[in-house]
Amino acid sequence: MLANLSLAIAGGSWGTGFFFAKIAFGEMTVFENVLFRFLFASAVLVPVLFCRLRKFSRRDFWLLAGASAIGVPLQFLVQFKGLELTTVSHAALMIGTLPMLVALSSVLFLRERLGWIEWASLVLSAAGVVLIAVSKSSSRGPQASIQGDLLVFVSLFASVVMILATKRLMLEHDPLYVTAAMLILGTVMLAGCSLATQPVRIHFSWSVWLAVAAQGIIATAIAYVCWNWGLARVPASRAGVFLNLEPLVGPLLGVWILHETLGVSAILGGVLIIASALYFSCAPQTQTHRGADLRF
Repeated sequence: MLANLSLAIAGGSWGTGFFFAKIAFGEMTVFENVLFRFLFASAVLVPVLFCRLRKFSRRDFWLLAGASAIGVPLQFLVQFKGLELTTVSHAALMIGTLPMLVALSSVLFLRERLGWIEWASLVLSAAGVVLIAVSKSSSRGPQASIQGDLLVFVSLFASVVMILATKRLMLEHDPLYVTAAMLILGTVMLAGCSLATQPVRIHFSWSVWLAVAAQGIIATAIAYVCWNWGLARVPASRAGVFLNLEPLVGPLLGVWILHETLGVSAILGGVLIIASALYFSCAPQTQTHRGADLRF
């Protein structure tokens, strides 16, 4: 019961990330928002790093460094630039395609096999992406854009590369330690890029700082800790179902609080994506990917 609750908290917490980012974008640039989000997350995860201090081999360290660079600065800067140009609802629904992209990458790079039902689900998920991208909402409220939707979708390829890299690390190292090490190392890289390219501002309103702190603590640190704790106690195939809370919570917050609207084709596209994600999450592990590989 507690393990399922922990996984549900993780999935729901990830779903709040885009919502808090939209609040922060009122005053912060994309670069500033991503940087401060991960600084807050790293501050929470530093004790994990030192309490579980482990040494990586040279090969594993470079694999970790590559995954950190791709999984934090590259993925999130592209993804949140897309979010800046689109709505929380559209961005969150696009995230729902991640399980299918992981499954497809497993076929291409890990020589895993998919049955005809899995291939049909991939096609339906791709159709859902197209429907969301071309959807038009009413003239009232925040507006989505094809460019923003596609940037969010493209960022997921960086996530897939990071997942494949960390899969290897988690075979030999504690998942929670790998998560903390990756996020903190990625944050260091992000901070280095920021200092080298632009001045860092700190004068923002309290509401913006609270939104960024919530991103870092709730949507990053707590989400990953809860996910790892629950995953250690629940079969991976069952745990994967809780990832589908993310593309559900995001649109709910966008529509309910930010007054966004979803067109008919976006709703249909979201249904296709979430249905496909549910199938891949519930499918036997030997047929598709493992739920444990859907996040760091």
